[in-house]
Amino acid sequence: MPDKIYIPIFRIHIGRFLLLLLTFISLFAVRPFLEGYVGINFLMDVFVSAVLISGMYAAAEKRSTFIIGLIIGLPALMIQWSTYLFKTPVLPIVRELMGVIFCAYLAFVIVRLIFREDRVTFDLINGAICVYFLIGLMFSSIFAVLEGVHPGSFNMPDINLTHVQHFTYFSYVTLTTLGYGDIVPLSNEARSLAILESMIGQLYIAVTIARLV
Repeated sequence: MPDKIYIPIFRIHIGRFLLLLLTFISLFAVRPFLEGYVGINFLMDVFVSAVLISGMYAAAEKRSTFIIGLIIGLPALMIQWSTYLFKTPVLPIVRELMGVIFCAYLAFVIVRLIFREDRVTFDLINGAICVYFLIGLMFSSIFAVLEGVHPGSFNMPDINLTHVQHFTYFSYVTLTTLGYGDIVPLSNEARSLAILESMIGQLYIAVTIARLV
């Protein structure tokens, strides 16, 4: 298992999870300001796809772990890219379901690595932060699937955003227990999932800090 990933083009070594963490940060801090540029969005999708695969490789302790990640991740990526070609209502739901499975598996692999390592390093802390981002992404996909299967599960503001953008925002607001209240879960299933995510967010921080400290 590599301690660092080598980028031959730039001839530099970076931590296993630093690139993944920087991708998450750019995804939320940069991409919203570039939504109108289709070409940039396309390049961002390419970049995110490549980094998620590299993150799985970096976290995998065995080749079998990496292969399982590819088996889960590649269909999700294929469905993601197929949405550029086919506009059917089923594809987004299948895409989000595959995203849930992939994020959950990648988070599990990284968490297992965190609790197995004897020495706490800067990159290990980066990995722990990446898991927090992955939890938010996973629940955003779960909320999107729920709304797709049972429309009206959420009361959302009437602004020009896709369901994915709405639920990504709602997921991280719930995960951090900010609770702005502009998006409200209405159904029992939606409320239960929101409670579950907020509890996972608080428990993850407490348990992870205890482990690292």
